[in-house]
Amino acid sequence: MALFDREFIAVPEGRKHQLVYKWPDVNIRRYTRAIVNADQVALFVRSGQVVATMGPGRHRLDAVEMPVLGALIDGLTGGNFYRAELYFVSTREAPGIKFGGRLADIADPVSEQVLTLRVFGEFSLSIRDPAELITSLVGTADLAAPTVVENWSADLLLKSMKVAVTQGISNGDWPVLGLTAALRPIESAVLRQTNLALYQYGLRVPRMGNFDITLAPEDAERLKRLAKDTTYIRLVGDFQRYTAGELALGAGQGLARGNGDGAGGFLGAALGINAIQQHAGQPQTAAPALAAQQACRNCQSTNPADAQFCMHCGDRLAPRPARHCGHCGTELPTSAAKFCGACGNPVSG
Repeated sequence: MALFDREFIAVPEGRKHQLVYKWPDVNIRRYTRAIVNADQVALFVRSGQVVATMGPGRHRLDAVEMPVLGALIDGLTGGNFYRAELYFVSTREAPGIKFGGRLADIADPVSEQVLTLRVFGEFSLSIRDPAELITSLVGTADLAAPTVVENWSADLLLKSMKVAVTQGISNGDWPVLGLTAALRPIESAVLRQTNLALYQYGLRVPRMGNFDITLAPEDAERLKRLAKDTTYIRLVGDFQRYTAGELALGAGQGLARGNGDGAGGFLGAALGINAIQQHAGQPQTAAPALAAQQACRNCQSTNPADAQFCMHCGDRLAPRPARHCGHCGTELPTSAAKFCGACGNPVSG
């Protein structure tokens, strides 16, 4: 019997972070010492039923201390072994479990745009009823993966969040662009939905950690442009005037960056300005022709045709000789006149 007293069963050091640990051997030697930590409970399961439970402490596995194990003695082993599955279940709250992914495509009631929502964050998980967990979930799970319970709970939490957020936005309770301000009611709704689903499995999500609901990058950019366009249209008064201004502005920015050919840029700017003038009720005028000029005899600088003194040296400019009609002798008012204003005859020279 001394040999048997030296055998121990306990959760390995590297597995103590798991919510559920299954002892790998279903043949448990009689009089083995089982060590259950302060934040654990141990369960013996046979044929899908929990037949014995051990709380924190050191336990000797025999029919004296645990009478229910007497029925589990295997006669083929000479009465020295119990055949049962042994599970160590954590009773502590496990924080920092990550979850996240795509929520749904949803129509924003304000912008009338179809947007894709995503969520990333953390939550904590605790075991409400170890027996229900073992018999309803863990018994069908592959515990070779140590985080199988956490991953399954994260998937269920994501599903519950899809339902809660979609309903909240569709009902107008939470705006798409203001979800950050509604994280507290969202958390309450998601926890309520999730814990209803987890109750039958003996699990519970006590609280959620930091989580964030965001738009897909392309949707966020699209909404920003839409908000800017809506504001500018409201400021200028109508859509056509706004698009004309955007066309002229885009052409100017292209010229400043040196992109594209100059002719295209000038054409875009001209079209934009022309459209603005049309909608503003301004008359369209052709670009003025290059004004006639005269040169100074003293410094050879160019001056306007009607200037009497040079704008560069101040010397008096030579007056232009007057022109007269060759038929009636009337003085012509401008040098560019082609017909006489008095008799209507063509002006020669």
